[in-house]
Amino acid sequence: MVVNYARSGEAAEALVAQIVADGGSAVALQADVSQADQVEALVNGTLEKFGRIDILVNNAGITRDTLLLRMKPEDWQAVIDLNLTGVFLCTRAVAKGMLKQRSGRIINIASVAGQMGNPGQANYSAAKAGVIGFTKTIAKELASRGITVNAVAPGFIATDMTGELANPEDILKFIPLGRFGQPEDIAGMVRFLAADPAAAYITGQVFNVDGGMVMA
Repeated sequence: MVVNYARSGEAAEALVAQIVADGGSAVALQADVSQADQVEALVNGTLEKFGRIDILVNNAGITRDTLLLRMKPEDWQAVIDLNLTGVFLCTRAVAKGMLKQRSGRIINIASVAGQMGNPGQANYSAAKAGVIGFTKTIAKELASRGITVNAVAPGFIATDMTGELANPEDILKFIPLGRFGQPEDIAGMVRFLAADPAAAYITGQVFNVDGGMVMA
């Protein structure tokens, strides 16, 4: 397993140590996924270590929240570059090898914000909506070679970000299950799509893990 990080090297190394302690094999590699040259170096480093890539999880993301009329162009572009262009660059970089293998699983982390919008997050919502459209398109392009491409759309998950919300009770009333999700809820869905044999016939889908916030 490759643990990619942009800034938090200590956290990445701690995760690698945990994986190794549990009997796995892992390495931490640093890359800004919004930069094509760094993505290529990341993929090449992975191939040197493991020889092939079977699973890609695109989960890098940032926010630069503010209302539209206050949003600076650089705040718009930073979110688009990392949250959307990063998904494109990483997927393109691993697709060549997966096509040759005639196998692979790609999981993109989207968001309910990309489906329903969220005031103050025009940049983030646009990027995540783009991830959903990208997922469906690439799923069609790669399906003939046995590669599945799916997206997971988290709702409000109990992280440092939601811990900073001023009035969490205002959000909870829109969640039928009445609570924030846990990181393990997202990890479980990603694990299913990445490794479970039962997911081999699933592609081009968006799985909401949101406590019922979005119901089509």
